[in-house]
Amino acid sequence: MHSAVLLIEFGSIILGLGLLGRFAARFRLSPIPLYLLAGLAFGEGGLLPLGASEEFVATGAEIGVILLLLMLGLEYTAGDLVTNLKSHYPAGLVDGALNALPGAAMALLLGWGPVAAVVLAGVTWISSSGVIAKVLGDLGRVGNRETPVILSVLVLEDLAMAVYLPIVTALVAGAGLLAGSVTLAIALAAAGLVLFVAVRYGRVISRFVSSDDPEKLLLVVLGLTILVAGVAQQLQVSAAVGAFLVGIALSGEVAEGAHTLLSPLRDLFAAVFFVFFGLHTDPASIPPVLLPALALAVVTALTKIATGYWAARRAGISVKGRWRAGGALVARGEFSIVIAGLAVSAGIEPSLGPLATAYVLILVILGPLTARYTEPLATRLMRRRASARQDTADAPPAPRPAETEAEAPVAD
Repeated sequence: MHSAVLLIEFGSIILGLGLLGRFAARFRLSPIPLYLLAGLAFGEGGLLPLGASEEFVATGAEIGVILLLLMLGLEYTAGDLVTNLKSHYPAGLVDGALNALPGAAMALLLGWGPVAAVVLAGVTWISSSGVIAKVLGDLGRVGNRETPVILSVLVLEDLAMAVYLPIVTALVAGAGLLAGSVTLAIALAAAGLVLFVAVRYGRVISRFVSSDDPEKLLLVVLGLTILVAGVAQQLQVSAAVGAFLVGIALSGEVAEGAHTLLSPLRDLFAAVFFVFFGLHTDPASIPPVLLPALALAVVTALTKIATGYWAARRAGISVKGRWRAGGALVARGEFSIVIAGLAVSAGIEPSLGPLATAYVLILVILGPLTARYTEPLATRLMRRRASARQDTADAPPAPRPAETEAEAPVAD
């Protein structure tokens, strides 16, 4: 009987996600907010709480995080990462300073403590690569001059996650300074080793994994990723970081083939992950944090626009391209939820999950709008300002004030 209820619940979840995805695609929206809302509707305090499938959904959510990071790693080769790090690291530093600090400051203002501040800093820092890539494709900007700048900022954020996630994992687990330092050292050593091996022996690894049979390629890549993710988690590093490093190590035809085969699985389990996060967020807990979430969304939308503008100006992009770069970076999504999920599962701060949910819902909806309209609005405002300056310059000089009696010449 239990298995029948499990199948009914899980089948209903997958069917519902498919319908929500269709709805979002029809209006060219990101489906992430709809998935989160579905989780809120059927989770704790929702309309119809699900019980039988919760454990299965939790496992699917964990696989979803692993696949998200694997697919992200497959997008880049180790050489690309090293090149981006050398060329664009100032943009990464500006990005981190402008966008992580507001999240940390908000957590401290709310009295949540330093651990929650580090977590919320990551939530506000990391842009959504998936949403931004989709928006750039929908707007036909993939070939624009500012697009490499946008991608460079995203790549640097992804690299930073390889260092940031182990730190957060150690902090939320309550590890002391020594244990946290050991965890970070292991993570950095693992990342450095994988990058070195990928640069020197990437072709050998890809040749070992490669197969003309799609079924065998899928099984080997998926099995290797989950195995490495499990080992990384056992070492208290992060399963997500392990998956990301596996993606970096694969290149060429293997990476392209794995990307094609794993994309549907990634989409399925990532959707399950968003639902799972929503299931563990009580809708009644969102209204109390809605104003802080809205304020944080407005501030960090502006700081992301400033980040993109600065990075594009540094790369010699035109003014219009600078505004487009800034507007495109606003969206937050999957990785903000991943980071918040670490804290929620550890019970760090009860209100952090609801605030992160509301924050992502706001910016995942606002992000495509800022990508589309930031440049036209900025151009219009600059024209008005230039026109006002021109009108001021062309205006006749103001008449001199009449002489006062004291200043008038005295008649003889």
